[in-house]
Amino acid sequence: MEKQILNSKDFSENIFEMNELAENIKHRLFGLDPVSALALLGKSFPGKIVFSTSFGWEDQVITHMIFSNNIPIKIFTLETGRLFPETYYTWNRTMEIYGQPIHAYYPQHQLVEAMVNKKGPNSFYNSVEDRKECCAIRKVEPLRRALNGNDCWITGIRAEQSVNRHFMDDVEWDDHNKLIKFHPVFNWTLDEIKEYIKKNNIPYNVLHDKGFPSIGCAPCTRAVTPGEDFRSGRWWWEDQSKKECGLHTV
Repeated sequence: MEKQILNSKDFSENIFEMNELAENIKHRLFGLDPVSALALLGKSFPGKIVFSTSFGWEDQVITHMIFSNNIPIKIFTLETGRLFPETYYTWNRTMEIYGQPIHAYYPQHQLVEAMVNKKGPNSFYNSVEDRKECCAIRKVEPLRRALNGNDCWITGIRAEQSVNRHFMDDVEWDDHNKLIKFHPVFNWTLDEIKEYIKKNNIPYNVLHDKGFPSIGCAPCTRAVTPGEDFRSGRWWWEDQSKKECGLHTV
């Protein structure tokens, strides 16, 4: 695969051309297992490819693939300041096991202080607008800094995680962030994810064993009961159709 074909910066920022680029990459990754696809992208976007982890099941699988195969992809996380203790433990344990860094991006303290001083520490419960403001400050703005200067973004998105994500694809052009997105386990089932974790003895967040299939900030995440939607535990007080934080647009 020629580097120039994959590098989005060789094309004008025209949405038609960018979608064509995504289709080109999708075609060239077709038939490759996730590790081979990640390795190829790592070589094709040297120093300009990143993976975002929130230490959930899927992200731990991809982290293992990258670290255990020494694939040159920078791993980062968004430190919102409201994570579960179990998430911090998983983060620390992962760094201990693999001996490689996971880069943290924090929200700008001035924005957090202004929001909390005006609306209190739990304003996200007040309305969808207030919740989205909190997500924008604690997650979306730090994400933009983390992605700045990169050409390819790896994520742990799976199609079955939510209704919205069924409309996504494993390779996409993200026009909002102006880069290629690749979801290496997009078509994996949850059972396949769990089996891979067990087989490779990968550390994972113990909250998954307590009914938390999707884990975000502690005040905004609860356990779900059998039969409930995968993301019903995220912002459970809101309408199902609004349950995205703005990191991934469809």
